[in-house]
Parts: sequence; C-alpha cells; structure tokens
Amino acid sequence: MGVESDEQYRQGTGRMTDQVQNREESLREALRVVIDPEIGMNVVELGLIRGIEIHEDRAHITMIMTTPFCPYAPQLLEQVRRTAQEFLNLPTTIEMGLEMWDPSMMEDGAADDWGLF
Repeated sequence: MGVESDEQYRQGTGRMTDQVQNREESLREALRVVIDPEIGMNVVELGLIRGIEIHEDRAHITMIMTTPFCPYAPQLLEQVRRTAQEFLNLPTTIEMGLEMWDPSMMEDGAADDWGLF
C-alpha cells in the first residue's frame, strides 16, 4: 500500500484508492477463469481487459478482442460481464473497445508459450 499524506488520511482518500485498486486486482484474478476458446489462454493474460471502473453501485469493464471479427466476441464479452458481476455483486456493464490487440499487450511471459518474444 502507498504512503498516505496527512490530508489523505483525514479525508480517507488514500485508503479508498488502495481499496479500489485492491478490488480491481482481485477482479482481474477472478476474470482469469474466462478462456479465449481459439487461443486457449485467459482474457487477463492475453491483455484483453483494457479498463475497469468500480463504483459503489455499479462496475464497467472495457475489453478488446484479439481480432476485429472474433467469432467468440459475444460469448467472451458476456462471460466477462457475468463473471465480474457475480464476483463484485454489482450490476456490471461491458463495452468492446476499439483498440487493436497486439501480442505485446500480453502479460510478461505469456507470449513465451507461443514463441513470439
């Protein structure tokens, strides 16, 4: 956890930021169960989860696909949304980002299995 300034401590904002960050990290771990069926790797290690916003009453995830016309896109988007909603116990929306996926977005070491890097 980061070091809080006196002002952050009084306002509780430092701890709140750490709590949100921990919740996002925990959600990323929970999303590892969602596997891309064509590649056989999970959406987190592929780097497909591009943004997570967690609010008190809802959550929002931005996700991309490995290819623009991925035939599994609807299934993957819904599985990520449902997994996040069940994990957080919050209504969750998901959006498909327009960013083009690149193998460099994968977690460190994940591309080694492919012999890419």
